[in-house]
Amino acid sequence: MKRFAFVLILFIAIVGFLGWAIAQDPGYVLISYDRFRYESSFWIFLGLIACLWLLAMVVHWLLGLLHTSGALVNPWSRRHRERRVSKASRSGLRELAEGQWNQALGHLRSAAEHDHQPLVHYLGAARAANELGEHEQSDELLRKARERDPESGLAVGLTHAQLQIARGQYGEARETLNALHSDHPRHPYVLTLLQQLYVQLEDWSALCSLLPELRKHRVLPPARLSELELLAWTAAIEQSGQAPAASNEDALQALNQKWQTVPSGLRSESLLVRAYADGLSRLGADAKAEEVLYAALKRQYDDRLVERYGRVRGQDPARQLANAEGWLKANPENAELLLALGRLSMRNALWGKARDYLEASLRFEHRPETCAELARLLAQLGDNERSNRLFQEGLGLLDQSSANRIQTTSSS
Repeated sequence: MKRFAFVLILFIAIVGFLGWAIAQDPGYVLISYDRFRYESSFWIFLGLIACLWLLAMVVHWLLGLLHTSGALVNPWSRRHRERRVSKASRSGLRELAEGQWNQALGHLRSAAEHDHQPLVHYLGAARAANELGEHEQSDELLRKARERDPESGLAVGLTHAQLQIARGQYGEARETLNALHSDHPRHPYVLTLLQQLYVQLEDWSALCSLLPELRKHRVLPPARLSELELLAWTAAIEQSGQAPAASNEDALQALNQKWQTVPSGLRSESLLVRAYADGLSRLGADAKAEEVLYAALKRQYDDRLVERYGRVRGQDPARQLANAEGWLKANPENAELLLALGRLSMRNALWGKARDYLEASLRFEHRPETCAELARLLAQLGDNERSNRLFQEGLGLLDQSSANRIQTTSSS
């Protein structure tokens, strides 16, 4: 309301000023050219100029309106074509998100062929074709995307690798990602896809080689990276210990070489130590396995390593038993350690001590393997009745454990 009043007052003031100016002096304008002669007052001439300007603006507006109307009606006009591309793009992207692959393929391919920036449409169409199982068409669409936009190599390559992984073409995906890695060694998503592919292929050695780059470029959160690092090196050690070779000696050499490449900060991890010791035992290097386990247990006590220490056959069984008994003072009620001591005592033919250790372990924790070890010992000592009872008890514990696992799996 205030603005309207202000405009009204301003309009009255301008009109009043013009009336006063015209009354004071009408002015005079003369235009003469050859035989043409025009005379008028200044204010009439000014009004004529204003009318001509207004007429020009109206004509310009009408011409623009006619052009716009013609563009909307004419199916071959640039504006009409842009509207068709925009509509096809919106429909195709929505259908792609909804999983309507046939419709998405048609709309996105049409949009790509008529748009001057076709990359996103080609990539979406390639994904839709891949979902339909049209792998050749998918690859052809990616090739066209690269042709139409030569600078899109990274985007096209990443999409191609993802589609190859989805098809199960892991070898081809590896080649694609290795080429991208050569051209873009620091790109985080290239590194992420390589890491995921190596895990899928269980190529732990390749993943171990990639880990420093993942850490350097902060591709994964620190906690996740540490977890992946431990998993990869543990699996790589297990793989080396199981790799087929011409002889045990060659396999053992490969295992030891792989262990030497493990980062020093990881060599004290119990999972890695256990994997290395298991590999040594499988290849007949029990004495070396015992040394590795003992060195790790001296640094830090661990139940999982103690369990392995009780199984491995060291060079000196008496010394091995004495080593294990040294940990008993700090862990007098540890069922795992007592089981290991029972096994080591049996290896030293100390039947009474073995029985005491195994019975003590069973008192602290009822476990199937403890029942089995004690049952075997009692059978050897002639106590068949209790031996059979322990075997039955151990089988019951195994059945209960299996039932619990099945129930947990079903509930999850």
